Amino acid sequence: MKIAVSSNGNNLDSLIDPRFGRCAYFLLVDTGDMNFKAFDNESIALGGGAGIRAAQFVASKGAEIILTGHVGPNAVKALKAAGIEVFVEQVGTVRKAIERYKSGTLESTHTANVSDHYGMDDGSSAEKTGSVKSSGDRDDDTTSGLGGDGISGSRGRGMGGGRCGGMGGGRGRRMDSGRNRV
Repeated sequence: MKIAVSSNGNNLDSLIDPRFGRCAYFLLVDTGDMNFKAFDNESIALGGGAGIRAAQFVASKGAEIILTGHVGPNAVKALKAAGIEVFVEQVGTVRKAIERYKSGTLESTHTANVSDHYGMDDGSSAEKTGSVKSSGDRDDDTTSGLGGDGISGSRGRGMGGGRCGGMGGGRGRRMDSGRNRV
């Protein structure tokens, strides 16, 4: 039996990626001998329809089962239409999830456990939480000014947690009144 698993890595000891349509990889595992193939998820950066496209992909690879964390309503419909049994709320490694499946302790579902477009912003974005600081930002509000031009020497690295995980090379400058604060 072929099982597709949404994964954040390309081996059996990788953690399950909770996002079905926007997971990093799909592992296609043969439960008989535990041989597997890892596939990059080409739907990860789509503006919409990632769940449907991911469902079509795993169906094209012959998957009969999907193990994942979350699946939206459109993906559930596409998986059901393809005859693929869906098991959600899986956590831990790919290997452990397959062991749970093989032991018969999992229950399949025909309903979504998240809303449309769930994976587009999984809530871990640093911009959303405000947890990113440039290397020159200081909590105590002290800077070393550069005279009367009002530009301090702070420069950020621009390492925001955007949708595609890009790491910009921003050179932000902190504006202040030009007075040295001690």
